[in-house]
Amino acid sequence: MGCGGCRVRFNFGKVLSKVSVFFTMVLIFTYFFYCLTGICDSAPRALYSQQASHRDYDILDDLRQPPRVSPDAPSQNRTASADAEQVGAPGQHQIPDSAKESDLSSGIPVSNTFGSKRFPQAIIIGVKKGGTRALLEFLRIHPDVRAVGAEPHFFDRFYDKGLEWYRNLMPRTLDGQITMEKTPSYFVTKEAPSRVCTMNSQTKLIVVVRDPVTRAVSDYTQTLSKNPGLPSFQSLALKNSSLGLIDTTWSAVRIGLYAKHLENWLQHFPLSHFLFVSGERLVSDPSGEMGRVQDFLGLKRVVSDKHFYFNQTKGFPCLKKPEGSSRPRCLGKSKGRPHPQIPSEVLQKLRDFYRPFNHRFYEMSGQDFGWD
Repeated sequence: MGCGGCRVRFNFGKVLSKVSVFFTMVLIFTYFFYCLTGICDSAPRALYSQQASHRDYDILDDLRQPPRVSPDAPSQNRTASADAEQVGAPGQHQIPDSAKESDLSSGIPVSNTFGSKRFPQAIIIGVKKGGTRALLEFLRIHPDVRAVGAEPHFFDRFYDKGLEWYRNLMPRTLDGQITMEKTPSYFVTKEAPSRVCTMNSQTKLIVVVRDPVTRAVSDYTQTLSKNPGLPSFQSLALKNSSLGLIDTTWSAVRIGLYAKHLENWLQHFPLSHFLFVSGERLVSDPSGEMGRVQDFLGLKRVVSDKHFYFNQTKGFPCLKKPEGSSRPRCLGKSKGRPHPQIPSEVLQKLRDFYRPFNHRFYEMSGQDFGWD
């Protein structure tokens, strides 16, 4: 009997020992699980993801001379529209415009906790329909450039939210990297130069310009795609069809007065702080124009002709497929839209109207863009 009792106590002791070992293992496993989870959460993501959720591939903003079609324009309403929706092209990497229209009030997500958020050292300030999206996407190939994908519109629409709100929109950067943003409407906003100067008087400013007549037609085409009831181009561009006076209150015409807008900026920044990029050369020689941009920003020339190929169908360059992707990045079908047929006499009146402003802009910028 005594021996039986000893065996029971012995077996009970073995069971208790096994249970203790089991719970110890559970505790150790739980400890390592939480440790590993914490490490994964703090590990850096790829620095060159460049906030892909905010990219749109509005790459070249129909900078080529497209085929022409006849417009349908019975009604009124001359308000400018937002960027047209993007439709993917077969075999090419497309991201819809919904990705870029993020809620800026909630801030742009940060992909890692390394680096810090800084005010932009360089801003692409204009112009609409000049090729600003193309330039930004080309720049984002560079490992030393971090940029906001969506247009912040801080210095023209959201200035009352304060500089801290603006800084929080910026991506995190490491030492040696440049923070950038682009909002083309800054160039034509009267208050923008003084506001940018207040933030940082050393900010580098990039302006992508294009033949103002072609730009106006492209601007109108974009608006027409959103509002098919828009009046004809000529009825908006001319105050009086019989007199042939140009209506400079129409934004599509007013934006092309580059010399007037530049005068406003030169009251706050010296000319040395500006780089004027040719929208036409961004199409015909993207690597050459990107070389000038990288030099201006003090960057090593990383973006070169090896990053581009010319898409014969679309008529402009696209980015070659990035590493790890099977498809190139190019335009959606909504880019390179056919322009409506504009009477040649209306286009000639616009060219005559813009000529003195163009020559003045050539003198001010020190570059002859050859639009006349």
